[in-house]
Amino acid sequence: MIEVTIFIMHRHPIYIICNNIRSLYNVGAIFRTSDAANIKKLYLCGITGFPKDDPNWFQTKRIEKTALGATKTVQWEYHRSAKRIVCSLKRKGIKIYVLENTLHAMRYTDCDYSFPCALVLGHETKGVDNKLIKMADEVIKIPMYGTKTSLNVEVAYAIAVYNILDLLRNNFSSRNC
Repeated sequence: MIEVTIFIMHRHPIYIICNNIRSLYNVGAIFRTSDAANIKKLYLCGITGFPKDDPNWFQTKRIEKTALGATKTVQWEYHRSAKRIVCSLKRKGIKIYVLENTLHAMRYTDCDYSFPCALVLGHETKGVDNKLIKMADEVIKIPMYGTKTSLNVEVAYAIAVYNILDLLRNNFSSRNC
């Protein structure tokens, strides 16, 4: 128990906003990756499913299948409106990055991230809502080289968040040599 308490106190300054993620299995996998990355907080918005205290509730069962307990170790909240969360975080000086393959998006490895930051993820087939894209400080993308135009939302999230973590850790290490 002490390890978990210490671990929670030193979370990385990264917030994740999941807007309209339709697959409960993707939500569970996002919880699991968020635990592994030790992110500050996960916001579940719109139609995104969320766990309840009842372990027999169908959404909780499906999320837990891939979360493997991470719903209890990741700080999270549900809100109907992702726009309100983005506005609230921006008022606190948190930079907003949207992960979406748009024409003007920057390659995720070329972005100069500021911390603390928030990463917005969107619907598996429709992507991130245009209103949220317009609110972003930067839109980032993972380049596609095959016939498909995108990766699974959780896979894309894992790639992006670990790139952000590497940059955060490198910045921290270079300042504390």
